[in-house]
Amino acid sequence: MKPAAVTTDVLVVGAGPTGLALGIDLARRGVDALVVEREGTLFPGSRGKGIQPRTMEVFHDLGVVDAIAAVAGDYPAVMMWRDGQRLGKDHLLDPVEPSESMPYNRPWMVPQWRTQEILHARLLELGGTVVFGREVTALTQDDDGVTAAFADGGTVRAQYAVAADGGRSTVRRTLGIGMTGEQVDPYPSMVADVRLTGLDRDNWHMFPPAEKDDPELIAICPLAGTEDFQIMARFAEGVAPDLSLEGVRKVVAARTHLAPEDVTELRWASEFRPRTGLAERFRDGRVFLAGDAAHVHSPAGGQGLNTSVQDAYNLGWKLGAVLREGAPEALLDTYEEERRPNAEHMLGLSTSVHRGETRRGKDTVQLDLHYRESSLSVETRENLPEDALRAGDRAPDAEVDGKRLFDVFRGPQWTPLAVGVDTDVPGAVRISPHGAYTTGLYLVRPDGHVGWAGDATSKDAVREYARRVRRLPV
Repeated sequence: MKPAAVTTDVLVVGAGPTGLALGIDLARRGVDALVVEREGTLFPGSRGKGIQPRTMEVFHDLGVVDAIAAVAGDYPAVMMWRDGQRLGKDHLLDPVEPSESMPYNRPWMVPQWRTQEILHARLLELGGTVVFGREVTALTQDDDGVTAAFADGGTVRAQYAVAADGGRSTVRRTLGIGMTGEQVDPYPSMVADVRLTGLDRDNWHMFPPAEKDDPELIAICPLAGTEDFQIMARFAEGVAPDLSLEGVRKVVAARTHLAPEDVTELRWASEFRPRTGLAERFRDGRVFLAGDAAHVHSPAGGQGLNTSVQDAYNLGWKLGAVLREGAPEALLDTYEEERRPNAEHMLGLSTSVHRGETRRGKDTVQLDLHYRESSLSVETRENLPEDALRAGDRAPDAEVDGKRLFDVFRGPQWTPLAVGVDTDVPGAVRISPHGAYTTGLYLVRPDGHVGWAGDATSKDAVREYARRVRRLPV
């Protein structure tokens, strides 16, 4: 029997980190969203294992940071090996000093499958829905909505749809949106999750080839919070990696001092060629691209999953504002305006890290990303110092007047912040000047960026801004 047609506010195609984070954000805004996944289960591998500090801040707001912290670990030092002998350690990450303004100052290691389990549980807790085994085969749209057809014969009608279905996105191809990019590394690579013996779990073990021009390196990393190791191996051009247990054992035995039988279990494996890709556009009418459907990164530097989650965080509040708060539909245009340049920048950074041109550290933790050039960022103050907090910037954390600002900002709302001034803006949170927050009025967006900044006496300017985005308490 053909499945009955389903209606929803937002159809999210793909239950990876992007789709699940978007589902959470929409659910807490009272938006009816249906997340569908082609596969029968959540993704089983460790591929995206780095959670950057900015994403931890997002997870704080979405209510999952404690669950993530409970299973996360620090990135270990890299132990270099040659002929079964330890050559010494190197630290993969340049340290970033902690401060009050950034409570999360270093990446956490969490296998992607576990991150997705936590996001999935949070979505269900909020009343959201994920349906597995539903493959989108066609997508059409008109002035009023989007209709998706599925391989099982069913359909879903939604006001908007979001493609979060990965780098080979069916939805993107259906829309005819091209993707441009470059090959980052000409050599095929394998990533695998295994159980093994013979290596400690205190180090990330690197086995470089003896010859400088030999591409066949292997790295074996203990996955925090599990008994597993992740193997990354690169192969000569034209070699097809064998993803079977025996194939993995042969590679490990050939390139390390371990015996084949030291690899006791293969839990997941995949082949890939490091490349970049950027969609020509992130929106087509009522359909949006997010995550790998919009941008594909080299795995180096841990930028892909994090940029993807932040796509969802940017789009979620805007869809909620249009669907539930009467915001103008034009607000949705700012998703591509803000996120596509951001993704392009992060693609360049990932490639630079892959090629050894940039160290992992201050540039890769994503705390300096901003939307200063966005049409949503209105800065009315003049002659600001170079390091001033401006409209478009991430609103930093602080402990001031007995308040933690990240807790004040937490939730789906805008937050008017009156710093050292009196104001009649309803709902304004008053604090003393502190750190980056100098005297004035700041309107902090639901995604933790400053939308408007200026003098508290600029009532007309504040109200005009509020009319553009609606439902601001001014």
